[in-house]
Amino acid sequence: MCAAVPGYSPGFKRPPETLRLKRKRARRSETTSPPCSRADPAPAPRPFPRPGRRNPFSSLDNAPRPGTPELQEQRPPPGSQAPRHPLWQFLDPLQENKSTWKEECSERADVATLTNDLHLPVSIPDVSSSPSTEFPADWSIKTRLLFTSSQPFTWAEHLKAQEEAQGFAQHCRATSVNFPQSIQEPKLSTELRCAFQQSLIYWLHPSLPWLQLFPRIGADRKIAGKTSLWSHDETLQQVLMSEWSVSFTSLYNLLKAKLCPYFYVCTYQFTVLFRAAGLAGSDVITAVISPTTRGLREAMRNEGIEFSLPLVEETRSKTHKNSETNLDTEDNSPETGKNTEDGEEQGVSDDEGFSWLEEMGVQDKIKKPDAISIKLRKEKNEVQVDHKPESVALVKGTNTFMLLNFLINCKSLVAAAGPQAGLPPTLLSPVAFRGATMQTLKARSINVKTPVHSCYNDIFSLEITGPVMPHCLHTLTMLLKSAQRGAFSAVLYTHEPTAVFNTNTERILNKETMCKDLTKCGLHLKTLDQLIQLPTLRKSSIRLLEMRDYAYTWKS
Repeated sequence: MCAAVPGYSPGFKRPPETLRLKRKRARRSETTSPPCSRADPAPAPRPFPRPGRRNPFSSLDNAPRPGTPELQEQRPPPGSQAPRHPLWQFLDPLQENKSTWKEECSERADVATLTNDLHLPVSIPDVSSSPSTEFPADWSIKTRLLFTSSQPFTWAEHLKAQEEAQGFAQHCRATSVNFPQSIQEPKLSTELRCAFQQSLIYWLHPSLPWLQLFPRIGADRKIAGKTSLWSHDETLQQVLMSEWSVSFTSLYNLLKAKLCPYFYVCTYQFTVLFRAAGLAGSDVITAVISPTTRGLREAMRNEGIEFSLPLVEETRSKTHKNSETNLDTEDNSPETGKNTEDGEEQGVSDDEGFSWLEEMGVQDKIKKPDAISIKLRKEKNEVQVDHKPESVALVKGTNTFMLLNFLINCKSLVAAAGPQAGLPPTLLSPVAFRGATMQTLKARSINVKTPVHSCYNDIFSLEITGPVMPHCLHTLTMLLKSAQRGAFSAVLYTHEPTAVFNTNTERILNKETMCKDLTKCGLHLKTLDQLIQLPTLRKSSIRLLEMRDYAYTWKS
């Protein structure tokens, strides 16, 4: 049985390969070390116990024998000191420092992550801007914000209980706080700290503390293995969906009354942004869905919901304009239109096109394409945009109420299998609604020293994690503008499926009228003024935001 053990030697005459290599490395280090290092010699393995110690396994005939020549070769020379370290440390020297290494890595992880973030290739994005007093509205949801500045963020640390309570009260009462252009002592400003707590609050449904409910797209790995009592209980699933329907309806009613500016519905397949009338340049309620599929769009058509595909229509219009500018295309444009009409009537003429097979008598030998294949061929261009930003769908006006009923009754809205099975979609809102739970974004500050030439400079950072909605981003920048004396930069991490929500879908309307109707929606007036503006970022979102001398520049 002993012979089956790898590296086993009855007399310990042939040590395992691991031990032999470790010993050789130690000897090399001794021979190559300078004379000055002999005061602290490198530890060497002790292959056998001292002569006065009895081997307890001598009955297995593996005790050392004095006359063995191999033993005499391996004994240390007379006058040498016995090693101070036991043998097991040399079998795996990394085990000794493994716990210390883990502790050092955990302590340095935050600093290393921040240092990497500061050197991210954020200068690569496509579109940059010129300095401006305001940055455009970004309707995408951010998962993380990393602010950096030469001024410390001590004012955002260790809020007192009274300051947190005051921040909660200001949020529930929709209290707007205005600050001067520069605050001399931000750490001593109680109003600033309360407003910071107020800006971190958002409302969520459902609330399951042991699950991360945002983002939902691609979150199966994070949710897998977590306890889900409802996955196999249909009664519990019905209760959850019933409560979710009540909360969803409550949000829509607040939106219709202009008491809620916007909210998000996050499913495991797509995300829906509902915006109140007056936001993003629209005079009616709008709903933007992304990404969509042919099956979802077909189901919406069957329910009588009218919608448009803005990016697809924009591409078609550009193609049509380009064809008009081309003289050759102008000459062939009637034929192109005729071909398009013929393509629309292809379903009628397909049956007649196979009549010649019957005349030849080979209709049974050649497989005729079915109606589904013909239909898919016609919708080839529409299917190609599935799961892409170009598949974004826009619903306006009273059709948004029909979309509400469609989402409540849609069985495919909830996953039937997998880690998210039976879990209702996530509702995110900047204001309270029925069945919602108050949540706060996580904030922490980190200080890092970065090398500059021959010295080190202090860089102070503030990290915000969680579902950062558009109003929160603007409110935080207003606070930082005063607290950091008009100089800071921010790296923004976007939830990519929501970046297409910045697509321009409307024309700007009367700005004063829209702003007046939405004054009771719970947002700061300056934030509301930004969200009223027409979206200009198209399919992209802001990745880098920087302020210098109280002027913004951004890259998307």
